[in-house]
Amino acid sequence: MTANRDLIKLFEYALNQEKTGKSFFQQSIERMGMGAAVSAFKRLIEEEEKHIEFISGILKNLKEGSGIELSSIKTGDLEPTNYFDDRAKSEFLHQCIEGSMVPDVTVFNTAWLIEKDLSEFYEKMTSQTEGSARDAFLMLAKWEKGHERFFREYRDKLSDVYAEMPWGG
Repeated sequence: MTANRDLIKLFEYALNQEKTGKSFFQQSIERMGMGAAVSAFKRLIEEEEKHIEFISGILKNLKEGSGIELSSIKTGDLEPTNYFDDRAKSEFLHQCIEGSMVPDVTVFNTAWLIEKDLSEFYEKMTSQTEGSARDAFLMLAKWEKGHERFFREYRDKLSDVYAEMPWGG
């Protein structure tokens, strides 16, 4: 029973982290005025909700003593979405430059750190668990890695743009 209790604690931690990420994205929408960024954050919130549902299903099974049966847990379409196509990415960066939206750089950096921490936690758990628990953590790590790449890309691009702008000219 100790192993089951340990898994419950791990997945409860994961659930709380997913809820924290979702909350951050919801609050960030209020700070951002750009359509492309708001749209991307809304899609990320939807994905976080799927992650929350997935982890909640695992916890329900564990607490009932039935173990982790991934086939019985609704996973839906949890593959990371393509948040922006190439045209939208270009427009997004152009709007950032035009609007000099420094707060968005901070939002994207914080979002990247949240997703990076989650991705690293899930990857670490894959080496400390086995069976279905390991499979679940592998799935979660893959999903968060996609989010991490998305935010890192924008954080890096926006930072480069701002570093090269002729400020005070």
